[in-house]
Amino acid sequence: INTEYMGNLTLSMALKGPQKRDGQLVAVIGDEDTVTGFLLAGVGENNAKRGPNYLLVTPKTKRSEIESTFLALTQRDDIAVILINQHIANDIRHVLDSYFQPVPAVLEVASKDHPYDPEQDTVFQRVLMFCSEREAVEL
Repeated sequence: INTEYMGNLTLSMALKGPQKRDGQLVAVIGDEDTVTGFLLAGVGENNAKRGPNYLLVTPKTKRSEIESTFLALTQRDDIAVILINQHIANDIRHVLDSYFQPVPAVLEVASKDHPYDPEQDTVFQRVLMFCSEREAVEL
């Protein structure tokens, strides 16, 4: 193995920033700590035509803005995954419960002040139900 080449390749990749596969992005709807962390990791993009791929939710953010941002992100063909803080997802649970598309995938994540609760995660509950039905068929 040519370690000099591998080192240069790694450095080159690091300098280019996060790699996007086929132009697919990760979107984030979250509190300040979550959004800031993902933006620092290079996830953020503010496209002049489509707008940002993130929403920073504060106590002043209206539920309607969260809902409209979520729905807009689900319609974008450049978004592969939408990460949303679970406590914010709970505010728009009725919208999440009616979303069944595989892409973009919606993942609920914990935040610094709100731990993850699998009982509240709609997608996780669907997976559990699917696994239970599958096991029942195999029996």
